[in-house]
Amino acid sequence: MADDATRSPEEGGRIVDEPIGEALAKRYLAYALSTITSRALPDVRDGLKPVHRRVLYAMKRLNLTADAAFRKSAKVVGDVMGDYHPHGDQSIYDALVRLAQDFNSRYPLIDGQGNFGNVDGDNPAAMRYTESRMTKAAEALLEGIDENAVEFRPSYDGSKEEPVVLPAAFPNLLANGSSGIAVGMATNIPPHNVAELIDGCLVLIENSKATTDDLLKVIPGPDFPTGGIVVEPPEAIREAYDTGRGGFRVRARWHTEDLGRGMWRIIVTEIPHLVQKSKLVEALAAVIENKKAPLLGDVRDESAEDMRLVLEPKSRTVEPEILMESLFKLTALESRISLNMNVLDATGAPRVMSLKDVLRAFLDHRRDVLQRRTAFRLEKIAARLDVLAGLLIVYLNLDEVIRIIRNEDDPKAKLIQRFKLNETQAEAILNTRLRQLRKLEEMEIRREDAELRAEQAELQGLLEDTRKQWRKVGAELKETRKLFGPGTPFGKRRTELGEAAAVSTEVDIEAFVVREPVTVVLSEKGWIRALKGHGDLGNLQFKEGDGAQHIVRCETTDKLLAFASDGRAFTLDAHKLPGGRGHGEPIRLSIELGDIDEVVALFKYEEGSKRLVASHEGYGFVVPESEMLATKRSGKQVLNGRAMQAAKVEGDQVAVIGERKKLLIFPLSEIPEMNRGKGVKLQSYHDRGLADVKVFDKAEGLSWEDSAGRIRAVPEWKDFRGKRGGAGKLAPKGFSRSGRFSDVIG
Repeated sequence: MADDATRSPEEGGRIVDEPIGEALAKRYLAYALSTITSRALPDVRDGLKPVHRRVLYAMKRLNLTADAAFRKSAKVVGDVMGDYHPHGDQSIYDALVRLAQDFNSRYPLIDGQGNFGNVDGDNPAAMRYTESRMTKAAEALLEGIDENAVEFRPSYDGSKEEPVVLPAAFPNLLANGSSGIAVGMATNIPPHNVAELIDGCLVLIENSKATTDDLLKVIPGPDFPTGGIVVEPPEAIREAYDTGRGGFRVRARWHTEDLGRGMWRIIVTEIPHLVQKSKLVEALAAVIENKKAPLLGDVRDESAEDMRLVLEPKSRTVEPEILMESLFKLTALESRISLNMNVLDATGAPRVMSLKDVLRAFLDHRRDVLQRRTAFRLEKIAARLDVLAGLLIVYLNLDEVIRIIRNEDDPKAKLIQRFKLNETQAEAILNTRLRQLRKLEEMEIRREDAELRAEQAELQGLLEDTRKQWRKVGAELKETRKLFGPGTPFGKRRTELGEAAAVSTEVDIEAFVVREPVTVVLSEKGWIRALKGHGDLGNLQFKEGDGAQHIVRCETTDKLLAFASDGRAFTLDAHKLPGGRGHGEPIRLSIELGDIDEVVALFKYEEGSKRLVASHEGYGFVVPESEMLATKRSGKQVLNGRAMQAAKVEGDQVAVIGERKKLLIFPLSEIPEMNRGKGVKLQSYHDRGLADVKVFDKAEGLSWEDSAGRIRAVPEWKDFRGKRGGAGKLAPKGFSRSGRFSDVIG
């Protein structure tokens, strides 16, 4: 058998000698370009990706117009896959389904019959169960495609031809929007109102130097199929459309429903675009269960054909606006929809365009389509005029023509010779029935000839005059506006544009939290929960091998400070902690605690209080509790070093004990007050490190607490006084075996 080097390419013997890096670079570049141009980015002219364009063209060839009978979606998918799109049937069907979903597409291009999914996120039925046909919008995109309006190219196997782009009688890119992720780039374009877009196009036709501000007078913002309210500031909207990058904050539409006797509830009738209603309801229920929305009492989905989400407040004293503001922050009732107008221009190159650039590219395409259709019509007129000239000759010599056709062996050649006809004229005469020949009338022939010549002159004048072309493009757009304008089912604007005042303001949710006593328990393995009341904890249950580490009695309105071994302080809201049923939840779900770190102190925050924080190395300082408050889940760095304790400052003396049970006492005044840092030396250690620290009042003396909760005094505590940073003396006999000032969990 011959080796690969001597085989022909047909035998699979192609071997290329090139560096691996260069080979990989070439192939990755080819893959990236294929993804960008053939999958992810839409064409600025018709707003479609290849798969969508092929689906619509295949439906055109199947004559599935808006007035035709429905056909199985499987038939459409099969034709697309077999003739134009060499990919899996599921990807084609997914593209077809999205074009039919009125909650995804502002102007659906496909009319679907059967289960095509819903706003809850339910999957559509299989393609063998659904039927489809084009809508009027799709027909508008394909208008003139049989009149040489656009370029065609061979399909993947060369057996068919497919359009490079559709004629696009309306601005589909902005009307329906688009999204996609390519290699190193992405696109995300929200839908808009067609009537407004056409008005913007007319503005550009009248004034090519129109600015973004001029366009925003007629195109104020996106128009989503699911409605909602855009609350983005006008200046941000302008910048987004001017640069092609930005975003829009969209809120759900809601109103209050009066139940009498001061009772009310909130009804949500529209939700932001691309938000699944079922997941939104689940998220609302989750924030109630996790106590993250203290103002919300209950949520129900009462939707039928129209959307209706019912939100019950926990108290009728709550203002509806405040409740909704809190939910906008916590859930997808408010979402941000990005704008990234990265599209393929007329040359096929990816480019981020502004609003004006997109509309200008669409208008240029429409002018190009007009010129191509006009040229195509002129060719047809010229051909018909040629035929009419031949028919006039037939009329003037009808008997002779009939004789030649009846008697001559080669009537075509004889007609050409006798009457000086061309091939086309002779062929047209021969293809005309004898009965029709006898009915020819000179006046009728001359009338049609005159009409065609007048049309020909008009069309030639159109091709020669740019201003006439733009007027014609504008007139066509006005006709499109009538089909999809405000008076049509899809034409009325659905999304309201709010003022700057509608932007969220800070809401003091804590003021509406019901004040109740709770006992917070943090286990040794990091599970936290909040038990109602301050009752007996004797029956407290834990997972096997786990037990209580910190117990804090507080109220739901309190904040808790958790001091971790890495020196960070975290803030927890008592009302947001999981309830006492079960074992709670890991504290790491609430704070970003390191895998090897643990909480060394957990206490209730008190305004004006201070803490003495100390490290294992024996360093420490006094820090106000207000400086330990953290606004982020990542916490706030307070102590540099391995933290051991955060003792409450209540007195004027400091007692420090090391792991070797050496006790040292010195005045609190020797320790500085800081907000962050390493601190000063509290006690020296030959080996090991700090075990515990306590602040006490010299008038009351030093004491410690045993495991039974009994307070034990250290009467000779003055014997342990020394200089800060010293080694100290061995603790007195009878002192805690744990070497700490308290054996009680808390």
